[in-house]
This record gives sequence, C-alpha cells and structure tokens, in this order.
Amino acid sequence: MRIGPAIIGLVTLTACTVTEPTAPIPSTTEDTCDARQYANLIGQDATALEKVLILGQVRVIRPGDAVTQDFRPERINFGIDTANRISDISCG
Repeated sequence: MRIGPAIIGLVTLTACTVTEPTAPIPSTTEDTCDARQYANLIGQDATALEKVLILGQVRVIRPGDAVTQDFRPERINFGIDTANRISDISCG
C-alpha cells in the first residue's frame, strides 16, 4: 500500500496545534507559582521581563506559538499579545 503526499502532509499538520494564551489567574485560583507577585507587569511591554529575576520555570507564550499541554503548577506562563505587551500571567 502506498501513502500519498497529501496524507503525509495531513498527518504532519495534525501533529502541530496552536493554543492561545490562558486567561489571567482569578483570585479564587490557587497561586501555585507565585504569579500574583508579577501582576504589575500586565500591560507592560514584553521586554519588562528582561528586568525581572524569576527563579524557577518560566514560559513566554506569544500569539501563534505552539504550546505543550503539560501542566506544571510551579511554572509561570506569561501571555504576550499582538502588541508585544504582557496580557496575562498564569501557573501551569
């Protein structure tokens, strides 16, 4: 049996998914990564992250980035919007 190029391309495309940045942490959500201490960065240019010392796991998520689905409660996620501003901060 021969597999055509269209099927191979389809399989390749389905392996890549794009996830939008998560919503900001609601006040009722457990802050397992101490993200609330960086809430003042929301709305600032993404370059503001270069001036902050964060010890631990950090993930910066830009529009169109492929994002793994693994949940790591100690990891801080910084969502960046199309204007290159920090739009949300979450744990995971």
